[in-house]
Amino acid sequence: MDTIIGSLGTCKPTSNDVGSPPNSSACTIQGSVSVSPTVLNSVSPTLGRHLARRLVQIGVTDVFSVPGDFNLALLDHLIAEPRLNLIGCCNELNAGYAADGYARSRGVGACVVTFTVGGLSVLNAIAGAYSENLPLICIVGGPNSNDYGTNRILHHTIGLPDFSQELRCFQTITCYQAVVNHLEDAHELIDTAIATALKESKPVYISISCNLAAVPHPTFSREPVPFSLAPKLSNKMGLEAAVEATAELLNKAVKPVLVGGPKLRVAKAIESFAELADATGYAVAAMPSAKGLVPEHHPHFIGTYWGAVSTAFCAEIVESADAYLFAGPIFNDYSSVGYSLLLKSDKAIIVQPNRVVIGNGPTFGCVLMKDFLRELAKRLKHNNTAFQNYHRIFVSQGQPLKAEPKEPLRVNILFQHIQKMLSGETAVIAETGDSWFNCQKLKLPMGCGYEFQMQYGSIGWSVGATLGYAQAVPEKRVIACIGDGSFQVTAQDVSTMLRCGQKTIIFLINNGGYTIEVEIHDGPYNVIKNWNYTGLVEAIHNGEGKCWTAKVFCEEELMEAIETATGAMKDCLCFIEVIVHKDDTSKELLEWGSRVSAANSRPPNPQ
Repeated sequence: MDTIIGSLGTCKPTSNDVGSPPNSSACTIQGSVSVSPTVLNSVSPTLGRHLARRLVQIGVTDVFSVPGDFNLALLDHLIAEPRLNLIGCCNELNAGYAADGYARSRGVGACVVTFTVGGLSVLNAIAGAYSENLPLICIVGGPNSNDYGTNRILHHTIGLPDFSQELRCFQTITCYQAVVNHLEDAHELIDTAIATALKESKPVYISISCNLAAVPHPTFSREPVPFSLAPKLSNKMGLEAAVEATAELLNKAVKPVLVGGPKLRVAKAIESFAELADATGYAVAAMPSAKGLVPEHHPHFIGTYWGAVSTAFCAEIVESADAYLFAGPIFNDYSSVGYSLLLKSDKAIIVQPNRVVIGNGPTFGCVLMKDFLRELAKRLKHNNTAFQNYHRIFVSQGQPLKAEPKEPLRVNILFQHIQKMLSGETAVIAETGDSWFNCQKLKLPMGCGYEFQMQYGSIGWSVGATLGYAQAVPEKRVIACIGDGSFQVTAQDVSTMLRCGQKTIIFLINNGGYTIEVEIHDGPYNVIKNWNYTGLVEAIHNGEGKCWTAKVFCEEELMEAIETATGAMKDCLCFIEVIVHKDDTSKELLEWGSRVSAANSRPPNPQ
């Protein structure tokens, strides 16, 4: 026993379950890890090159990574694919957030980390992508295939001869897990994982043994065959029945409305929802997490439906309707403002990606949302009563009070100027916090992107997501609104934005703490150490790349900074630190915070 401690022993694995290929010794596999650059640059039929080509094939041209000894050989092969750009991030959490932001624009994203220390670090980002229904390929460089099934203890583990800890963690936040430690089934496992991510629109986990990436195999010898995913289809009888029952209810209604939800994206039903809105004349609203998915330039758009913190006059129209169709909603404590929505289930048609629930009555399964909405549009009578009611009661909201010369900057003045910056060539990333509420009030021009993470609500998400989103759509200028507390969580990857030559505009809203937490439940833990944020970004810049910073205290300085960022510095990453009062919040956050606080603090039910 003592003779094998700390040594490889023989080339033959100690267990027959080890994933080395037959007729090939472990020594050959281990020796193949060190591959010369000349070999890598040739199109060799290796596992690593196969994976790289698969990623390119599904639309991934940028992979976000953090190197570690278990994934280095694999990274060599990803770099060798000329159509794939490997982007090194400062930490695994940000790499995962970047893949999340990338997937929101491209439809799929990917990140590569190392075994356990990297895998467990990226978990939070993968969980967020799962909650938001984003197809994300999380690739981990795993242990040498010869170590599986042995009693060896490896570094980067918790000191037990059990390599499954990471896998068990990922099983709860991914829809498929592939552990590749045999070459024979590597092709099938990788293809199944990627196909499942696309089909289910959820993250998947792929672990690849560190000694397999460089090994050729006949299954990798040809260009990957295009995917042949079994398409999801609506059941014709169920579709017809659902449409008939829904049309009967809505055609009898006096003032029906449409509300779009966040699952429009995963259902690929954004266009069919817009077609339904065009055909019916109904008033159209969006749930807060569907902002950017429902066209705000639509003539019957009435704003964000968010219960007590809705756009002015929107909640009144939705909640007074005698029928409402919600397409892809998520009703949680945040979107329901502490469970305070004034909706009645008997008036609601809830359309999910593959089922329809009508009032308190029947549920129809195997019905795809996009098919249902298109067929429903053919059967509904035109009815613009709800929109006409909205038009009658609507009163234009007043402008913020005019700022006095050199008056300390107010948040409502800031967002008044951000509104003027928006166009079809921009996209907005809103960080968890008061930016949720202020950005909700922005009116998005046609083609303007918009993203935020409402279901998971992880502070710090926006820095990595901005990196990934901007990389996916370089033709758009991303405008990120980030609070100081959130920025402190993930600030490092401004560095990666600079390395990638991105031209994002970051508004760092410095109010000295976790404002959203203050409004839910205040305490000394919500106050953070103030940083010299512009000084930090300048230190990160360090003379490499294009970067411009400004610190503004009043409206005059803000206007000057925006003019510079959109003019002389339009090709730079622009970082504008905005100093505002710690109690300067939107009225919506004050209302929402008190209601969520009430929901959180409900006493236990009597036992």
